[in-house]
Amino acid sequence: MAMLQALPHRSFTTTTIWTKGPQRFEGVLLRDLMRALGAPPGAMLLAHAQNAYSARIPLSSATDPGPIIAYLRNGKPMSLREKGPLWLVFPYDADRRWQTEVVYSRSIWQLDQITIAPGPAAD
Repeated sequence: MAMLQALPHRSFTTTTIWTKGPQRFEGVLLRDLMRALGAPPGAMLLAHAQNAYSARIPLSSATDPGPIIAYLRNGKPMSLREKGPLWLVFPYDADRRWQTEVVYSRSIWQLDQITIAPGPAAD
């Protein structure tokens, strides 16, 4: 958590299909985290949740603006029950491209690990 909070933070307000009303999320851009970790171009990310859910996310999805690894929702840390402590969330309301089943499937709450696999990856 300290590493994430040391990186530049980003926030946005959006609605989600899992919550009621607009929610304010704050965290680090996935793009910035991947740059800090030295993820190679074309990498595929495998994101894991504490509930055993996982999703493959092409590094090409890590854009600005784009998904953040949120550690605050509405100004407060998120408990496991509240889909935290980390939630990979997209700015769904900002662009229709974020409102697809593929993107929703990549929106991982209770995020606890991201594995970086080098090599070409297609959306």
